[in-house]
Amino acid sequence: MGDGMTTQPTSEILATYFIETPRTLEEAAQAIAGEQSTGTFVAVPGETEDVRRRHRARIVSIKPLENVDDPSLPGAESPTKNGYARGVVEIAFPLENMGTNLPTVVATVLGNLTELKELSGIRLLDLDFPEAFADAYVGPQFGIEGTRRLSGVEERPIIGTIVKPSVGLSPEETARIVYDLALAGADFIKDDELMANAPHSPFDQRVAAVMDAVHRAAERTGRKLMYAFNITDDLDNALRHHDTVVKAGGTCVMVSLNSMGIPAVAHLRKHAELPIHGHRNGWGMYTRHPAQGMAFRPYQKLWKLAGVDHLHVNGIDNKFWEPNDSVVESARSVLEPLWSSDVGRRYVAMPVLSSGQWGGQAPETYRRLQSLDLMYLAGGGMLAHPGGPAAGCAAIRQAWEAAAAGIDLEEYAKDHQELAQSLERYGRRPK
Repeated sequence: MGDGMTTQPTSEILATYFIETPRTLEEAAQAIAGEQSTGTFVAVPGETEDVRRRHRARIVSIKPLENVDDPSLPGAESPTKNGYARGVVEIAFPLENMGTNLPTVVATVLGNLTELKELSGIRLLDLDFPEAFADAYVGPQFGIEGTRRLSGVEERPIIGTIVKPSVGLSPEETARIVYDLALAGADFIKDDELMANAPHSPFDQRVAAVMDAVHRAAERTGRKLMYAFNITDDLDNALRHHDTVVKAGGTCVMVSLNSMGIPAVAHLRKHAELPIHGHRNGWGMYTRHPAQGMAFRPYQKLWKLAGVDHLHVNGIDNKFWEPNDSVVESARSVLEPLWSSDVGRRYVAMPVLSSGQWGGQAPETYRRLQSLDLMYLAGGGMLAHPGGPAAGCAAIRQAWEAAAAGIDLEEYAKDHQELAQSLERYGRRPK
């Protein structure tokens, strides 16, 4: 598992789990399969052999790992003398049980089973969907190619930032910052996830002021900055706010994925005329404990099916808890098609790297990801540059030029003053 492709029968969804249990792995797997398909805590007359044959989840494989003495999560049964068993199990759920219904898929593969006392840990590692889901969920509308076309950026990362402070600025104050950053050469700016339709910055007023700044800057530079307006709200308001952005000539909208939910975002996708920038704030609730929740691989598959064009994945040496290996794996998964067919290649999105980024992480990011198809967002790493935001933007571009060419940053900085200042300010010093 884990290559993003699926070869399982078209009538099943295959879920891969890490589990920890006080029972045997086989007993725990049976408990998962029964609880999330035809079974309950006691035999019932309706669960006939025919029902079980057609609808019971199927255990595909069990891979034992180590045993541990202490449970990862509270509330489980007491273990046998061998402690708590760990393993990786694959379970196939009949598509006939839920159809191509993503909310019910989530309820099936990660619902009540997270509360089973037969488990002291369970984490969804991957989901493989049959191509039948392509008929129900059309996936990203713009993806990488469409985003590049609208932003006017080719053959390098889309470099941008976030409006700071997160809250407190009026529409006019926000517009002044956007205008300066657009002149400074930023490709992309987004609202903070905390800023949507606040009383101190009403959405319609902010869109009018910001897009006026975007258009005025474009007249001077010949390039139209992409601004992602945060339309996170009740669904009716989100749709109306999307339309407001379209009428103002905007080129992107942003949603907080975990706040809006899959059905709302999927409905927005059917309505949308602009790329959907997916912010994953709150993601830590799902993934931070290694024995609970889900990995990013199945998470991003759900959101690509729902139609998100850009997905946040954190960044190398970020300011949060996430290790670099996890960040790189997440970014790779966003770039992978959902299936190996031509249909599957529609389901590719653009990873968004952010959190404590400046040009210094560009070489390692490129070395490990081997792709320039990404957004690279820097707040303080651009705005706090000693030469100002324009120099900060130039420094990040120079860092990516060096990374893509395989040139050491210190060497490249000898002929690029902005990068040299950035190295002095944020990290390594040029020789």
